[in-house]
Amino acid sequence: MTSYDEPSIYNLLAVEETKEQKPKKYTSKFRQNVKQEYASGRDPNKTMGPAKVAVPPPTDFLKKHEKEPQLPTKETFKYPDEERRRPAVPSKDDTPLMGLKTTKNFICTNAVENITAVPKLPGKKYADTRHGDTHDLVPSGYEPVYVHKKEFGEVPTYLTKRKEEIKRAQEEYDQYIAEHFRRGALRQLTEEERAAILDGLKTNWEDIHDQYQGLSVVPDTAPKKNRKERMEAQMKQLERDIELFQKHKIIYIGN
Repeated sequence: MTSYDEPSIYNLLAVEETKEQKPKKYTSKFRQNVKQEYASGRDPNKTMGPAKVAVPPPTDFLKKHEKEPQLPTKETFKYPDEERRRPAVPSKDDTPLMGLKTTKNFICTNAVENITAVPKLPGKKYADTRHGDTHDLVPSGYEPVYVHKKEFGEVPTYLTKRKEEIKRAQEEYDQYIAEHFRRGALRQLTEEERAAILDGLKTNWEDIHDQYQGLSVVPDTAPKKNRKERMEAQMKQLERDIELFQKHKIIYIGN
């Protein structure tokens, strides 16, 4: 491997110097147009100085408050609807235009009206602080206002209407039962039959309940689980039937 730091016979040979080739600079195609416009559009004041303008006269100097904004001329204020506005109240020195006069003595009339007037009753109030602050009693809730109403003590309309509906439904039910009795389609259970059926329902519930108590605590198989659910459903149905027979004293059955 050759090193430039070490002496070598190749270093004695003349080497031709090569110049680096730089890329050409970018030249715009509008270069000539710009040069012509720049040369032809020179300012006239560039070489000849500022333009000659008229100098203001010495008497036209800046005066005090001259540059302050000028306010418009003060005008008398008028309402936009001044033509439609009512005339001012006449003073005591003005005389009526119509020339009307009255003989009524307003002072005596007012005195008579106030003497013969019924005195106004004071409002009901209550004090709720030790300083004697008073408030109206009527809106506070302490005054029994409702008992003084015209409809107080009367049965509300909706209750009367509901009673009529219940009465009409009972009459329709009684007619339905009477019609089926007449046809022989219904029969009323006697007290002995009702008591016997009720005792039988209670006995069945107790038998199923005893069997239910004998089941295992944890139903680990599908048959045990199904049997437990079936017995729970039977006991619930028997409880509903027992409640029905205990609630209703009169029971009808179809023939």
